[in-house]
Amino acid sequence: MDTPDMSMIIVSFNTCHLLRECLQTLRREAGDISYETIVIDNASQDGSADMVEREFPEMQLIRSTENLGFAAANNLGFTQARGHYMVLLNSDAFLKPQALEKALAYMQADSTIGVGGARLVGQDGAWQPSARMFPSLLNHFLTISGLAAKYPHSRFFGRVDRTWADHDIAAQVDWVPGAFFIIPRRVLEKVGYFDERFFLYCEETDLCRRIKYAGYNIWYWPDVVVVHLGGESSKSLKHLTMSATGKALILWQIRSILLFYHKHHGALSAWLWMQIENLWHWLRALKNGLSQQAQKQQKAAYSKMVRKLLRQAWHETQGGRVSPPRPW
Repeated sequence: MDTPDMSMIIVSFNTCHLLRECLQTLRREAGDISYETIVIDNASQDGSADMVEREFPEMQLIRSTENLGFAAANNLGFTQARGHYMVLLNSDAFLKPQALEKALAYMQADSTIGVGGARLVGQDGAWQPSARMFPSLLNHFLTISGLAAKYPHSRFFGRVDRTWADHDIAAQVDWVPGAFFIIPRRVLEKVGYFDERFFLYCEETDLCRRIKYAGYNIWYWPDVVVVHLGGESSKSLKHLTMSATGKALILWQIRSILLFYHKHHGALSAWLWMQIENLWHWLRALKNGLSQQAQKQQKAAYSKMVRKLLRQAWHETQGGRVSPPRPW
């Protein structure tokens, strides 16, 4: 059996209608590239796995009996993949014309590339953060303080999401989001798979950091375009609290951030991140709580809730040292 150029790895969790559109788009936009598709269903309750089996019989379906999380599910896909390049694609992400052909050409032309990322856009075509800097205490302060949003064109204040840069120019960056993520098999085998302690969030940041420290480059390509909705799987978890943007599960995100800081920056940095976040939300709750306006009262309540979840995550991860039992 010939080795395909690409192994498309798609993790599914309760996004049946979006997954169908994702796979249909993949079929339509793959062009002449030789590829295989591996769908890992994380115990969806909406018939996603049955839909794939019925409507996409040529694709390999792996049914998990529990929600493995993003990292472990992709790792399961990696073990079954045969392609020269692994391509992660979210179930709520849709390829635009020639995206795969261009990504493959970039990879084949430069053996120093460890990971390649796409220009992510919303359904309205609006640019999404697609090329980012590694987390640090300084970068966190710039974001949480609002300075990054206030001065997006500043090379210093806009550094986290590179809002100062021309999004139409390809660039070497620290990390790219896992909504579309292409990596050579040889690089993955050298540096290792995703760290499964990250159930959701920060897993691609951690992998990019390991790949970059192994001497490879991380690239953002503006002409590889992928429409990305974002947070669709998380929305199905009704018992958990979403972030203010409606795209992230707060408790899980805090857990993963603490794990990341402890792993890459040490216990003190994890504690300092916690203090910055906690102090910011204490001040925000205090300020907004003095107002009688309903909107500001809601902001105060939100900050109080975040402070509660910060304490919970700190306890559950033992300050970022351990990952809670899976599934989260």
